[in-house]
Amino acid sequence: MAQIIQRTVLFADLRGSTSLFETLGNAEATAVVTQTVALVRHAVQKAEGRTVKTLGDGLMAVFSDPTQAFEAAVQMHTELDLLMVQGRVRAEQASGPGALKLQVAVSHGEVVEIGGDCFGDAVNVAARLLGHAGDNETLFTAEARDVLPPALSGRFRSLEGISVRGRVEPVRVYAMQRNLAGDAAATQFGSESFPSPEPDGIRLIWLDLDRMFDTKLMPIVLGRSVQAAFCITDGRVSRQHARIDWQSGQFSLTDLSFNGSYVRFSGSSEVMALRRTSCTLHGSGVIGLGSSPVQLDTPVVRFEILHFADTQAQD
Repeated sequence: MAQIIQRTVLFADLRGSTSLFETLGNAEATAVVTQTVALVRHAVQKAEGRTVKTLGDGLMAVFSDPTQAFEAAVQMHTELDLLMVQGRVRAEQASGPGALKLQVAVSHGEVVEIGGDCFGDAVNVAARLLGHAGDNETLFTAEARDVLPPALSGRFRSLEGISVRGRVEPVRVYAMQRNLAGDAAATQFGSESFPSPEPDGIRLIWLDLDRMFDTKLMPIVLGRSVQAAFCITDGRVSRQHARIDWQSGQFSLTDLSFNGSYVRFSGSSEVMALRRTSCTLHGSGVIGLGSSPVQLDTPVVRFEILHFADTQAQD
């Protein structure tokens, strides 16, 4: 019998298992992935939620309220951090490209429960929002975040509106901020950090469009939409193609597109491919939107991290 009730919906997905199999071999990689999925399910149970179904290397779960989903997401990330650090994955994989990454998306609203499964708008939004989450990132819709206690809702930063397939209006989204040592997005050089003075801003250049953004203006979206903070009027660019965030004293770029974003740092010939994943931006370089910046027809945005205090955003 169908039942319409208010529920908080959580989707979680582990990424990186393919490269893990290539690096560790079938037996060890299978053990790691199986154990990690079990830890994610345990986090749901511990927060008094219910796992509705498993989906490949992820799951869908429902909770009575967003606070439980918040607790589950924190537990999931914590358990994965410990798994990486404790050596169950070889040390060189803990920060390298073979490491497992966790993406989580949470929404809140009416769902229809039929035979233990759940359907409805809240389910669809959470499922599609998952594709916009960066590495080890948790996204909450405004409906889920706004009913959290103040002590928890204050741990989010606004990403403004994100276009979600099936929705006419953009969905207001918040990213959960974590205060753990491993929170920073992976850089091109693995776990290496850049302890120079914190940047004051970032400069972006595409054709004749040249803008500087203060850290206080983050996050900003690069895309074809006129609502994007850095609008790139090229048909090959997604409406919301990539997002630049300011976190832990660094700029990070997260790909939001279907065709990917590609980063090449100045002085390097290597190109980093991002597909719904993130990297830390440092120094200067170029971002190819949809294909590698080395291809002549690729829409390319040049970036430069600024280190002078009087940087101001241009109108």
